[in-house]
Amino acid sequence: MNAHETAIVSADAEIAEDVIIGPRCVIDGGVKIGRGTSIQLGAYITGQTTIGESCQIFPYAVIGTDPQDLKYGGEETSLVIGSANVIREYVTIHRGTMDGGGQTRVGNNNFVMAYCHIAHDCHIGDHVIFANAATLGGHVIVEDRAVIGGLVGVHQFTQIGAYSMTGGCSGIDRDVLPYTQAAGNRAKHFSLNLVGLRRAGFPSAKIQMLKEIYRLIFKADLKQEVALNRIESEFGETAEARHILEFVRHSRRGLCAAQA
Repeated sequence: MNAHETAIVSADAEIAEDVIIGPRCVIDGGVKIGRGTSIQLGAYITGQTTIGESCQIFPYAVIGTDPQDLKYGGEETSLVIGSANVIREYVTIHRGTMDGGGQTRVGNNNFVMAYCHIAHDCHIGDHVIFANAATLGGHVIVEDRAVIGGLVGVHQFTQIGAYSMTGGCSGIDRDVLPYTQAAGNRAKHFSLNLVGLRRAGFPSAKIQMLKEIYRLIFKADLKQEVALNRIESEFGETAEARHILEFVRHSRRGLCAAQA
């Protein structure tokens, strides 16, 4: 372990040999940090927090502190962060609560820009981008390769679908369908995330299918279950359609409406 002389590192922390710990960092007991991770000036890591390999944690990030939940009474809960994540300046990520299963989870290869907040019991997938000051309430699910714009606020228990994009300064109080774009206060769907889908290598035929699914859900003037049944009958053999069907049918808060 390469720790600066001003860093405070508990003897009870489990830290791989090649981890770099910068000046005035504080790492408490119970923390586990994997190989190749670097922790820069003044970062604070505490609680039952596990951080994977090759993460970059920038100055003054605060990771693993108590959840901001009035029901929390000091129970032992955890935070698990995967590998190859970039966590920028002043980011805060909190441990879980017993009501939420006891664990906050962040996957792999995520980019969390400065001043973002990931609250208790959130579950973040892989390759997610959080622009500056994006804020998640508790119990939020963010699926793989979503992009959350700057200054976005996400309501508790909301789901953000895979390959979706939420515009900056949006208030997200309902679920954002996978593969779509949503924006506004309160946010509304306005199209597929066409640029994101093309960059991700989705073929034209699959994008056309997703356009039709979007039309059936938002533009065809069908009751939701009727639209879902049509999607299942026409496209149910595809992974993307099955994902959308499961997402909608398990939604706790309902979908963001579509722009007129």
